[in-house]
Amino acid sequence: MTSVLFLAILCLGLSSAATAPDPSLDAEWQNWKIKYEKSYSLEEEEMRRTVWEKNLKIIKDHNGENGLGKNGFTMEMNGFGDMTDEEFRKMMIDFPVRAHPRQEKKSIQKRYAGVVLPKFVDWRKKGYVTPVRNQGNCNSCWAFSVIGAIEAQIIWQLNKLTPLSVQNLVDCSKPQGNNGCVSGDTYNAFQYVLHNGGLEAEATYPYEGKEGQCRYNPKNSIAEITGFVSLPESEYYLMAAVATIGPISVGIDASHDSFKFYKKGIHHEPNCSSNSLTHGVLVVGYGYEGNEMDGYHYWLIKNSWGKQWGRKGYMKIAKDWNNHCGIASYAYYPTTV
Repeated sequence: MTSVLFLAILCLGLSSAATAPDPSLDAEWQNWKIKYEKSYSLEEEEMRRTVWEKNLKIIKDHNGENGLGKNGFTMEMNGFGDMTDEEFRKMMIDFPVRAHPRQEKKSIQKRYAGVVLPKFVDWRKKGYVTPVRNQGNCNSCWAFSVIGAIEAQIIWQLNKLTPLSVQNLVDCSKPQGNNGCVSGDTYNAFQYVLHNGGLEAEATYPYEGKEGQCRYNPKNSIAEITGFVSLPESEYYLMAAVATIGPISVGIDASHDSFKFYKKGIHHEPNCSSNSLTHGVLVVGYGYEGNEMDGYHYWLIKNSWGKQWGRKGYMKIAKDWNNHCGIASYAYYPTTV
């Protein structure tokens, strides 16, 4: 779709709802454009301003409720502020929940029988998590999720934490069923790394935010896996894996304003689905706020939307809340021995 055609469709969709800009927001709008380096034609700016003001109202209404104790997290305006709901949905992908073989529950139960799990885990503090990156306009969340899980497991091979190539997966895992910057499946990505026999580092195959021809060079391969494990759909077993294995690749339902504009606190979205997963992230820890018995338990997840989103690229999301947003529905980790 050309930019002209897209703008025409955008204008048509918003024309009936467009209202005059609120002059009291002029300075805030200008500062937001500068911060996120936004530039529009005169016609598009009017439409984008309408979307931005609508989103700003959603955020302020939510935070007003939060001030009254109705929510446990706050939202803030960010780089998605001028994005329509339709545009945001196009960033989402569709994980085929339960479409792939899952680990036998009995073997997992036997592995963790009698194991006392810690109350808090944060693999960042142990040096197993690389810096937050930004997927940009490429729907490559699935690749970032898988890369993060592999990075944590190959430290012993490399004797250091090494950023691996997301672009390698975007460009080269199409034979396994992935579709570059359109969509992907973490299962297929793990299959690629396993059967390809290796993966390059970010240093030799840097991220471009767009798909291209596969340029994998076996001579530059630095990371190998021997297999990967699909966890049962259970928050307990996800917790056990995070505590004893390391960061875990998961899919979640992220298709809500509360996720898009999350700032801090423990995210809880009443409209989340545990069966419709739309975004790949990395679980890097868990814990709770306040007293343990108060129930404010959380998963700590690493996103791929840059450090300006959320808690410097991270989110606390409700834990032990009936598989909130499907966080335990599609969880994998790689094996290296």
